Amino acid sequence: MIHNISRRKFLTSSSKGLIAAAFVPAFLRGNLNSALSAADGSNMGLSDYYNRFGVTEKMLQDVFTEALSRGGDYCDIYFEHKIANYIGLEDKEVNRAYSDVSFGVGIRVLKGDQTGYSFTEEITPNSMKLAAQTAANIATGSKNIGAIALKPKKPQDYYPIKTAWEDISINQKIPYLQKINDMVFAEDPRVIKANIWFTNETSYVLLITSEGVVTYDYRPMGQISVSVNAEQNGKREQNYFDLSGRRGIEFFTPENIDRLAKEPVRRTVALFDAVKPEAGEMEVVLAAGSSGILLHEAIGHGMEADFNRKGVSIFADKINKPVAEKFVSIVDDATNPNIRGSLNIDDEGNSTEKTFLVENGILRSYLHDRISSKHYGVNPTGSGRRESFRYVVQPRMRNTYMLPGPHKKEEIISSVKKGIYAETFTNGQVFIGAGDFTFYVKSGFLIEDGKLTKPIKDINIIGNGPQVLKDIIMVADDFEMAEGGWTCGKNGQGVPVSMGLPTVKVSKITVGGVNS
Repeated sequence: MIHNISRRKFLTSSSKGLIAAAFVPAFLRGNLNSALSAADGSNMGLSDYYNRFGVTEKMLQDVFTEALSRGGDYCDIYFEHKIANYIGLEDKEVNRAYSDVSFGVGIRVLKGDQTGYSFTEEITPNSMKLAAQTAANIATGSKNIGAIALKPKKPQDYYPIKTAWEDISINQKIPYLQKINDMVFAEDPRVIKANIWFTNETSYVLLITSEGVVTYDYRPMGQISVSVNAEQNGKREQNYFDLSGRRGIEFFTPENIDRLAKEPVRRTVALFDAVKPEAGEMEVVLAAGSSGILLHEAIGHGMEADFNRKGVSIFADKINKPVAEKFVSIVDDATNPNIRGSLNIDDEGNSTEKTFLVENGILRSYLHDRISSKHYGVNPTGSGRRESFRYVVQPRMRNTYMLPGPHKKEEIISSVKKGIYAETFTNGQVFIGAGDFTFYVKSGFLIEDGKLTKPIKDINIIGNGPQVLKDIIMVADDFEMAEGGWTCGKNGQGVPVSMGLPTVKVSKITVGGVNS
């Protein structure tokens, strides 16, 4: 069915007048009128989600009949409507703006640990039945199912906001970019360029399973990223800072706008005085907050259950065994209020939780989706995630962080005779099985005789995640959650995540510096 709706009307309805060229996919042939006339915001109920996607329980029952007709064990139907808006400022002017909208449904059938999956951008009875038939091909038999009793499940609300992004016009966003730009240039005369991105995204998710679970989620996201270039005596440096979270525009307070202007300038101009340390194995202190990326990449991925179920991860035989000192505890948590990686439900409809991966040095759990939890005979941890309705579910991290320890930051730094203090990271590479990693340290400091001295830049740290976990010898009580816009990639899918860390001392990591 083709609905008569103009591109301009669609843009207005989806982004409140964003003056941009939008990507308009094939879902214009689906039930878009229902989607655009549906309620928006975090106060929606189940009937609002049915209206948004133009579906009825009868249509859902028909899809289940087709999906399980060849003997599948389980089916879920995942509807998603995502609206993303982007505004960019460069050379002191707003010169880029666009929208990206996706709308569709994914149908998954499981037979044992095998997955059949299909999706369609047309939410019509015929299109969904065809997708269900494709997903059903994972099984080879026949099966008749009766009506499934659908039991609505109201999710938690870990990311309340005051104003839906759909109610914020472009004219309300542009002043934030202009204000930050003016403040950046006023902060330091060496600044020669600033790039600023304002991104907001809203996803509406409706999920129904053949076990009768019916649930939904409204997922907001906001982000401002600021990149700064500065010049001194013919030498140029660049650095950045961003803030992101499952928040509305009220997140961008005067205090946060001030940070978005000052912090990237501070990071950038500090690089003019930066040096490279001598190469070699040395003590490394990981700064509280965003250096948790090393924890996420080098250790967290190895605790995702699919890697362990398949025997790929070095942690595959480590459950209930010591993997770190007793003062080291690591969690993966979807319940942190308004944090980027938080979820009210996972993408299988499970309630989310705070999962202890390492508790007092002992490996306690992996991150499980439906398939791995059945394999291990445990409950799902609410870690089944997918990039969109176009992708299958995988066990994924959410907000991964280390809990505070018994030490003080000052105590940790003063204990280091010669080492580095790593503050921000980029461009990491990790081999999941063994846990070997290389990370590029964007900024930090030398530690000499127990004191932070010269800034450092352009160095790598090289090591093994599980070994680094064992080599953590001090953990401070100054835990911070990273606030940036991290997106985690796995098997071609990207999902929003966050991470955190107290100040941590690792007894030895190889540093690639001078003469490396």
